[in-house]
Amino acid sequence: MNSAGNNSVTYKVISEEEQGQRLDNFLIRHCKGVPKSHIYRILRSGEVRVNSGRVDATYRLCVDDKIRIPPIRIAERPQNEVDEAAKQRVDLPIIYEDDALLVIDKPEGIAVHGGSGVSFGVIEALRRQRPLAKFLELAHRLDRETSGVLLVGKKRSALTALHDMFREHGAGADKRYLVLVKGRWMNTTQHVKLPLYKYLTESGERRVSVNPEGKASHTVFRLLARWPEMSLLEAQLKTGRTHQIRVHLAHLGFPILGDEKYGDFALNKNLQRHGLKRMALHAWRMGFAHPLTAEPLECIAPLPDSFGNYIVTVDAQNGREFTADNFDEIIGKRFGNK
Repeated sequence: MNSAGNNSVTYKVISEEEQGQRLDNFLIRHCKGVPKSHIYRILRSGEVRVNSGRVDATYRLCVDDKIRIPPIRIAERPQNEVDEAAKQRVDLPIIYEDDALLVIDKPEGIAVHGGSGVSFGVIEALRRQRPLAKFLELAHRLDRETSGVLLVGKKRSALTALHDMFREHGAGADKRYLVLVKGRWMNTTQHVKLPLYKYLTESGERRVSVNPEGKASHTVFRLLARWPEMSLLEAQLKTGRTHQIRVHLAHLGFPILGDEKYGDFALNKNLQRHGLKRMALHAWRMGFAHPLTAEPLECIAPLPDSFGNYIVTVDAQNGREFTADNFDEIIGKRFGNK
């Protein structure tokens, strides 16, 4: 089915790479540009058939299943809008790639996928840049403001294994972030176990707060460096809740510098005037077993200039009160032998 739609019935035979996914999710991806409400309407009406029979939207597709897709008219997107968006996002540094997965160093300020007012994201850019790729799906997400390691599945089997791994949290991927916070963090290692509750504001914006009714959440923070008014931490995720690092730190009184949702808004404005124009949160390292071979992998995204240069500036202007043994290794060689 092309992006402009199809005025006749089409049939799709499920390949090995497409098996295992739900019928509704398959149609949403296959029929790009069609509202979800319309997808579910044709499912309820029985216009979509699998092997000539009606099935539920949650049906898991099998190899060689034959899907009947009714005529669907898709609103064609202005070509120049997509092209311009793609041009702006062609530089997606590749950290690692093989036949099963792709690991990207995501820049800050780019959503991982389109939606919620964002017309074009990392995954759309990848698909446009690789038109012959049969399968490209996000294995997890990063906030738009966060940079760093992002995994993309290139096979359905790899994607399923990665999803299972992330669901295991502490027993799966070892996800570590670098984060600059307001204030003088004192403990060299601190385990934070605070339940997180998701809710919507009156304007419909997604937010998270520490709440006894929330889900169990666990972050391990390690102090890397400390200056009089800010600290650099490594955050290791033991669970993978929405905005987990951001909310845990804000609740403890150490908001992330540049965080526009949970941070110190007056301080953020001042920081922008002094060179920090982003949220200081970077997914710098992920260790995990290869989804198909189980071979240990470690992917590292170097600290971007938009983050690291601000640390250099602060370090030059203020005496460093604390430095961890692995500080230079993590930061790189920006500080020489200091």
